Amino acid sequence: MKPFLPRILNWLLALLICAALATFAFAKIDLPVARFVFPHFRRLNDVADGLGSAVLLTLESAIVLLVVAIRMWRGHVSPLGKALVVACLTSMCAYAVNGSVLKIFFGVPNPWDVLQGAQHAFHFWNGTADSSFPSGHMVLAGAFAGTFMRLYRASVLPISILLLVAAVLLILGDWHFVSDVIAGAFVGISIGILAGEAWLAHEKLNSTPS
Repeated sequence: MKPFLPRILNWLLALLICAALATFAFAKIDLPVARFVFPHFRRLNDVADGLGSAVLLTLESAIVLLVVAIRMWRGHVSPLGKALVVACLTSMCAYAVNGSVLKIFFGVPNPWDVLQGAQHAFHFWNGTADSSFPSGHMVLAGAFAGTFMRLYRASVLPISILLLVAAVLLILGDWHFVSDVIAGAFVGISIGILAGEAWLAHEKLNSTPS
């Protein structure tokens, strides 16, 4: 594993870049994009309803239960199965923290409310679980992706492409502003990478002869 300090510095640099991009998007891009896509791509929102967070959380829960059942039946689980469980649990926890803490703290109204007259601004400690920033869907997906990308480096490119597609669909469906998906992806991937690091350390510790 890489030394601790360089990894922290790399993360802080990524945080600064993400904050700069999200700030620029919040001030200059969010509203024009939301107003443009609303009349043109609104039907995407109806299609995406089938992939709401409840459905994704249910799917992740089912995966965890399936792997646990396999472990009880066969007595062991493959490394891929373990990675799936870690990724799903990390994703679910990250989503809960985002909805219960970060959205409440930032308090940014969602695109639908803003287009109906709400102010596109931060209302600190005044948010709800339906607030927009950071995107819960991107936190959910990003945490899963970050875990997998850390555990399987070969998955970085395909998973990154899938995350980009998901971000574009969230914006086109007017579920989220551009700044929401930037922040959500960063938060989710950061949590996922941290979980992957912790799991690798756990595996290394267990494989070390006593």
